Amino acid sequence: MLFSSAIAAVALLSAQAAAHGAVTSYVIDGKSYPGYEGFAPATSPKTIQRQWPDYNPTMTVTDRKVMCNGGTSADLSAPVKAGGKVRANWKQWTHEQGPVMVWMYKCAGDFKSCDGSGKKWFKIDEEGMTAPPLSGRNWGTAKVLKNLYWESTIPSSLAPGNYLIRHELLALHQAKTPQFYAECAQLEVSGSGSAQPGGEYLANIPGYAPQSDPGITVDTYSNAITEYTTPGPRVWKG
Repeated sequence: MLFSSAIAAVALLSAQAAAHGAVTSYVIDGKSYPGYEGFAPATSPKTIQRQWPDYNPTMTVTDRKVMCNGGTSADLSAPVKAGGKVRANWKQWTHEQGPVMVWMYKCAGDFKSCDGSGKKWFKIDEEGMTAPPLSGRNWGTAKVLKNLYWESTIPSSLAPGNYLIRHELLALHQAKTPQFYAECAQLEVSGSGSAQPGGEYLANIPGYAPQSDPGITVDTYSNAITEYTTPGPRVWKG
C-alpha cells in the first residue's frame, strides 16, 4: 500500500511538472546560454537566470513570487547590444490562452544589489489575443506552445547598463483563475543610446495591475467578450 502511494505521489508530481513550464535557456545576440532547470541551486551550474524554486504558477499579481518566479540572484550575466535579439526557450508549455509579456528593469548598480523593487519595470514586447474568440488559439502563449520560444528586440535607443529581463506567460485557460509564469535573467546592455522610458510606461512588480483587471480575471469561455487588452502599461519601443 505504501509503495503504491509513493508511486501515485511521484506520478502526481510528474503530471504537475508537465502541466506547467519555465524558461530553461536563452539565445542572446546569437549566443546560447543555459537557464536554470533544476531545483537545487547549490549544486546547479552557474547561469544568467535567477534561479526559481518550482514550475508552479503564481496565482495573484500581488504575490512577490510573480516578479521572477521567486528567483533572487544569478551568478552570471549576458552581454547584449541595444537593438540586439533575446530569445527565451521553454522545454515545455501546454496552455494556449493568454498573453506573452517581456519586461526589463534597469539596475542602479551591480546585480547582487538589484532586487527589482520600485516603479522601474517596463515592457519591451507583448502579444495578447490577435483575433477572437477568447477560447481560441490566436494568443501569444499559443505561439509559445507551438514554437517553444519567444524572441524580442532590445530597443535600439536604450541606455546602456545592467538590466533584468523578465519573460512572463499569463495563462488564462481556467475561467477567472489566472496563472502567472515568469522568470528573469541578467543582461549587460551596451550601445550609444541614452533613452529611458517615461513614467507612463513604468510599473511595480508585483502589482503592475489590480487582480480585478479585465486582462487578468477574465472568463476565456465567454462568448460575450470579443476584445482583450493585455494588463499593465503599454510597450516601450524606445
